[in-house]
Amino acid sequence: MKKLSIFLFALIISLTVIGCQATANWEESDIFLVNDRQMIGEEGRFAILYDVLNLYPDAGNKCMWYLWGDETELQGTVKVTATHEKDDESITLIHSHSNSLSPHFTADDHMVSELTLPKSGMWKLDAFIDDELFESIFLKIHEK
Repeated sequence: MKKLSIFLFALIISLTVIGCQATANWEESDIFLVNDRQMIGEEGRFAILYDVLNLYPDAGNKCMWYLWGDETELQGTVKVTATHEKDDESITLIHSHSNSLSPHFTADDHMVSELTLPKSGMWKLDAFIDDELFESIFLKIHEK
């Protein structure tokens, strides 16, 4: 009985640590400069133009998405989804962008779309190429 109690205690502690680690990564992505413009995301991989965004719920934004990588990696259908930190349901931001490379600034490809997120809090923006996760950006939407 004592061994079972120790096992259950260790299991609960392990699951708590794993759960905390899973949510600990929901921090806003790095902000960096490209050609004197602020971007947010993973430098040299995936980012959006940051200095022109209106970061409030339901604020319509024209959004510039930037991708870096080799030509074979970037070829395919691009899809971007958004998931709120307190919700498992994703919103599709870009349905399917058939990607023919369009370099801009230092990026190997870029796209333009609307970016509207319905509520405040931290959002995870996932970019997929041919249904494979390419990279993620964490973006904080402020309360009005």
